[in-house]
Amino acid sequence: MSTPTTDARSIPIRPPTKHQLALMIWLAVFPTLTALNLLLATVFDGVPIALRTFILVTIAVPIAIYGIMPHLHRARRTLIARRQR
Repeated sequence: MSTPTTDARSIPIRPPTKHQLALMIWLAVFPTLTALNLLLATVFDGVPIALRTFILVTIAVPIAIYGIMPHLHRARRTLIARRQR
């Protein structure tokens, strides 16, 4: 007889707290903005800081929200599921 396996997706997980979500957003945004700043430093040489920030945030936010945050939510779900076993 086989034992049922529990998948991290099948365990009900509460939404992240404000503090967890803030940490996840920081983990997604800070490295993204840092990498973009390093990669595009020469391109933005001489560009006013407000315009530079606007362009960088316009690029970074979709990367963070659609590219990185789903992975962080999945990692959080996996960690919580492991603790509950």
